[in-house]
Order: sequence, then structure tokens, then C-alpha cells
Amino acid sequence: MVRFKNRWLLVEFIPTSSSASILSIPDTNPNLDSDGKQIFAALKKSVLSHYGTLDGYYSPVTNICIIGVGREHHKIAWGAVTMLSDIDRVKCIPHVIHVSGTIKQVQLAAIAHNREVIARHRAQANAPVAYRDSYDAYLNSSVQDIEGLQD
Repeated sequence: MVRFKNRWLLVEFIPTSSSASILSIPDTNPNLDSDGKQIFAALKKSVLSHYGTLDGYYSPVTNICIIGVGREHHKIAWGAVTMLSDIDRVKCIPHVIHVSGTIKQVQLAAIAHNREVIARHRAQANAPVAYRDSYDAYLNSSVQDIEGLQD
């Protein structure tokens, strides 16, 4: 029996509108809704025919998305992602951070990227190294969410 093989894309959606800021406080960031439905709907519109299933995860705090697609069609999905110019009328630039053949490797890349983004948030806020804030809870919950994705 042959199993269905996937490719996993880790994509960051960088907002470009004047009201949106990558480093804004997460609760006030109006960019995309928290379950990522808008991203997947826009991606499905961008891909004209069905090339496999789209599985995924979206983080509204760090604007990253994990997209799973069939191995033979991952270049089409990658092209569709890079052609997106807005999601539900919010202008954004998609940036593919990582492509992997296994969910585990993209999970590790997503966790590392989340830590880098949170470090940038803290650096901009001039927070001391040992400072505890809501980002600590976010990092813990995002690691659990990301590791909960199954192939």
C-alpha cells in the first residue's frame, strides 16, 4: 500500500496596510481572523483546480501559517501562495519561510520562527531579558497547537 505524501509550507503573511503593523499588540491586530479561514479560502480561490487537500494552522500573533498539500502539487500551491496580494481585502505579502516533506520539520521551523518573532516584539518594547509577559503563555500554547498537527 502506498501512502499519500505531503509537502508542508510554512508561510508568513506580512501585512502592508498603513493601519496594520507586524509588531502591533496581538489583541488589536485586525489583519486576519484567528482560525485562518480567510487564508485558506483565498488560497483555494488562487488555485483553480483541486490539487490535493489543504491542511493547516494559522497564528494571528506571528502571522504564520502551515499549509499541507500533496507532494506532486506543492509547487502549484507555493505559486498560488506567492500570487496572493490580499486576504479578505487586507493587503499582505506572503513569505514562504520553509518547505518540508515531513510535518515534524515544519513544526520545528514554525516554533523557531515564533520564538524569533516574539524576541523581536520584546526587543522593540525594550523588555528586559527575564521579563514575563503574555507572550510566554502564547509561546507555550502555540507549541502545543503546532505539535498537535498530524500528518
